[in-house]
This record gives sequence, C-alpha cells and structure tokens, in this order.
Amino acid sequence: MDQIASDALTIVYGIANLALISLGLAIIFGMMRVINLAHGEFLMLGGYTVVVATNNGVNLWIAMLILAPLVVGVIGVVVERLLIRWLYGRMIDTLLATWGLSLLFIGIVTSIFGASTTTTISPPLGVITIGAYTSSGYELFLIGVAIALMAGVYAVLKLTTLGLLARGTMQNAEMAAALGVSTSRIYMITFGLGAAVSGLAGGLLAPITGVLPTIGVVYIAKAFITVISGGQAILAGTASASVLLGGVNGIVAFITGPTIGEVALLLLAIVLLRLMPTGITGRFFRKSL
Repeated sequence: MDQIASDALTIVYGIANLALISLGLAIIFGMMRVINLAHGEFLMLGGYTVVVATNNGVNLWIAMLILAPLVVGVIGVVVERLLIRWLYGRMIDTLLATWGLSLLFIGIVTSIFGASTTTTISPPLGVITIGAYTSSGYELFLIGVAIALMAGVYAVLKLTTLGLLARGTMQNAEMAAALGVSTSRIYMITFGLGAAVSGLAGGLLAPITGVLPTIGVVYIAKAFITVISGGQAILAGTASASVLLGGVNGIVAFITGPTIGEVALLLLAIVLLRLMPTGITGRFFRKSL
C-alpha cells in the first residue's frame, strides 16, 4: 500500500510537471495563435533568473515565485513590442522569427554562463516519508503550485475585466477595437502573461532539472505535444492532455523505464491527433475555458 501511494505521487508529479511547462505556451499559442518556438527559452531564462538571484544572496522562494515570472514577463513584453506585434496573422513568419529568437537567447546565455555546465540548485523542503518509502517534499509542493496556477489563470481569464477583454480580443479583434478596446495593449499583456507563467515554471523546475542554456529543447517538445493534443480550450485542454499524457508516461516509465515512457507519450499523442484532429477539447469540453 505504501508503494502504491509513493508511485501514485510520482505519477501525479509527472502530470503536474507537464501542466507547468505547457501552461504558458497554452496562453500564447492557444489564445493568440502565435507559434512561439522560444517558449523553451522562456522557461530556461526563468531558471537562470533563479540561479543568478540566489547566487547574489536573494532568498530562493523570492527568486522562484517573484523574480522569475517578473523578469521573464518583462522580457516577453519587450519581445512582443519589438517583434511579435508585427507578425500577427502570419503564422509561418512568427514561427521563423521565434526560432531565431530562441537561438539568440541560447547564444546570449551560453556566452555568459558557458555551454556545457549544468547549474544546479538544491531542492528545498527535504523529503517526506510514506511508510517505508520516501518522496520529495518539493515535488509535492510543485503539484500544489500547478493546481493553484491553473486556478489562478482561470480566475484571471474568467472573472476579471482583463480576462474578458483578452478573450474578446482574441475571438474578434476588429469588433473589440470598434468598441474602444486597445487591442494592441491587450495583445502585449496577454503575451507578457504567458511569458511570466513560463518563467515561473522554469524557475520552479530549476531545482529539479538543473539549468543549461539548451534545456529549453527538453521542454518545448513536450509543451507543444500537450497543448496541441489538448485543443483550443486553454485550461481544459492543457489539464486533460497533461493528465492523459503524463499519466501514461508515468505508468509506462514505472513499468519499463523512462525512455519507453517518453516513447509512449509520443505515440499516444500521435494516436490522439489521428482520432481527434482538433484535440481533446475539440471533441469534449467544447465550451470550457
């Protein structure tokens, strides 16, 4: 029984991990239809923000929960103002531009921190005991953060004026502009919010994964697979795809090993998109946010 509880916690953490790395992309791609190939680098920049801040004496929790989303959110706003704002509706151009942006971020970080050294931070909170087994207290914390972050984004998009304006602008920008909404400002804020969420995720995952200039490559494939498999509904799609893909990945990895678990995740995503080309929320949860 103790082993079942411990293994279940590991699988739930895998689901939470997938949701964390995907939510920022879901906001930018799901709402704005911007293919952001620099999403992995936003996560990477969040991790390096935590590293630099803690090395300069900043409390780890402040670095992860405040500085990482703030710094990456500001970077996201700058990127939107200087680059993305000129490319809305030009999906291929946006793809190429954000690919170049990702290479730029990798080059800048590599020139500052080096290319091959993985920077690590010790995870806080120690271990928790489950009968004869132990598990990371920090992983349990990340599960709670993933749930809280989903709830927070839902509250912002569903219950606030900003969320109403953002959803209305993404659905029909011309009508929103005719009603006096500054669509340019809404696009900027939405992109900045997605970047901030990505930075928060990258900062929170830094003690688990370590930080490397090219670590964004590890993140971005899973994030895109999750968001596309989930479909157009931002939160319902991300949550349902994370549960399904992360659950299968965790179960198969437990039985056969992590490599086969990753293969199972990819194969399941292929089957999902073959059976449901519009994603999970294209078939189910159609009216969900």
